[in-house]
Amino acid sequence: MEVFNIKNLSFSYPKSSKKALNNISLTIEQGDFVLLCGKSGSGKSTFLKMLKPQLTPAGSISGEIIFNRKNLIELSKKESAEKIGFVMQNPDSQIVTDKVYHELSFAMENLAYDREKIRLKSGEMASFFGLSNVFNNDTNSLSGGQKQLLNLASVLTLQPEVLILDEPTSQLDPLSAENFLNILKKLNRDFGITVIISEHNFEEIFDFANKVAVLDNGKVCAYNTPDKISVDLKNYDENHPILDAFPVSLRVYNILNRNYCNNVPLNINQGRKFLKETFNNNIKKLDEEKKITHVIKNKNVVISLKNIYFRYEKNGNDILKDFNLIVNKGEIYTLLGANGSGKSTAVKIISGILKSYHGKIKLSKNENIMYLPQNPLILFVKECVINDFELSDNRDKIGEISKIFGIEHLLYNHPYDLSGGEIQKAAIAKLMLFSPSVMILDEPTKGIDPFAKNELKKILKNLQKNGVTIIIVTHDTEFACSVSDRCGLLFNGNIISENSSKEFFGNNGFYTTSANKMSRGFYENAVLIEDIIKLCNLNGEKNA
Repeated sequence: MEVFNIKNLSFSYPKSSKKALNNISLTIEQGDFVLLCGKSGSGKSTFLKMLKPQLTPAGSISGEIIFNRKNLIELSKKESAEKIGFVMQNPDSQIVTDKVYHELSFAMENLAYDREKIRLKSGEMASFFGLSNVFNNDTNSLSGGQKQLLNLASVLTLQPEVLILDEPTSQLDPLSAENFLNILKKLNRDFGITVIISEHNFEEIFDFANKVAVLDNGKVCAYNTPDKISVDLKNYDENHPILDAFPVSLRVYNILNRNYCNNVPLNINQGRKFLKETFNNNIKKLDEEKKITHVIKNKNVVISLKNIYFRYEKNGNDILKDFNLIVNKGEIYTLLGANGSGKSTAVKIISGILKSYHGKIKLSKNENIMYLPQNPLILFVKECVINDFELSDNRDKIGEISKIFGIEHLLYNHPYDLSGGEIQKAAIAKLMLFSPSVMILDEPTKGIDPFAKNELKKILKNLQKNGVTIIIVTHDTEFACSVSDRCGLLFNGNIISENSSKEFFGNNGFYTTSANKMSRGFYENAVLIEDIIKLCNLNGEKNA
């Protein structure tokens, strides 16, 4: 049975000549799990909001959306609230009350459910989502992962038929994100809830979906099952950037020009089976001269932290304990670790925002340090982006840097009107306008699409060539491995592991890249997809 039947849907924002959505037609069946893909600005968020009447933006609309054989605009507010659930990108933007139990009951109270039903549903959702131990807590005391689970639980108290999610894991650490996505899988497969979700990180979610839709400039350029979507997308554009965002297993399969069949690998386990059955493994690692290595020619120390201790409260626990770090001139150094391990605290101390109560910090003279916080909106104080950019001394470079980041069309927008990925790019662009010699980036890839990640990688590498030292905090292991010279793993307040990115991810058992997980047991030092491709080509096919 069709849940949504979308016919010739077009939409443009006020005062815009460009269509944000352009003649979209597709059908979503009951019980589908639809993954919506596309570059930032392709129309994903706009499309999802069109499926929820109360969130539909102002603008010019043509075409129609049929929901359960009824025009969507004919749904009452109560029907829309009960039948179509929506979870937003930023966990904080959806929470409206002060207590967890208030948040769980809020929607039901507004729809005049009886007290006994509210009590039952609130308790059931708290138990199912693991929120029982924080049931009486303040909502602002929750972690990002707990807040997003609370948002999902609150929506589900009304038992919607459809669940729409707009990049719900973009603000979460990897463990919280994986937990959240696994719950979505369970809701879809055990309870038949139709899920429509936009995501940038496909590694954990791709094989959950039974349909994948790719948006490009407001059009659906491909819509098919996960194992067939690559063929459709290549027919549309052989070099479409979203092909580089697909899971490692599928990208390896595509790059090696396999004949398309029913055994297309969609996750790491299937990818391992594909490698085992298809390729020899006599050559287990790349020769030394073929390794991708990062050489730091200049060993001048720019930043040195020795025996640093820090706590937020006088009688509180130490967040950093005997913390030591050395960063060299022109180096890209990345700190990784779980939430709460002290990564953001460490870079705030380096940038001067926080001060340690013990230890020594040395910074080379005349360094211009620029810091990107986890919430990039903090950097914006004006009513439109270009006014913030004009605060720098390099006004003549605004056009050039805006073009590099692809944000020329956003210069006259209010910062709060930008998407998560757009504000992230705008924030880094603003930092660059201040000609930093040291850039500290806290979660710079949060909310940005894979194409933008590749562009950011090129930008950081060019800055490095010009002598800029870069320190990154991230959960994004793939990005860290591809861009960093050295990586350090922070645990319990200090760095427990540090090495070149190749050795760091090659030696870690669990905290590593998807490429390393997929090739482990076949190839010893493959940490990037390029390494797997080289080794597969060197080994050759078994039946060749």
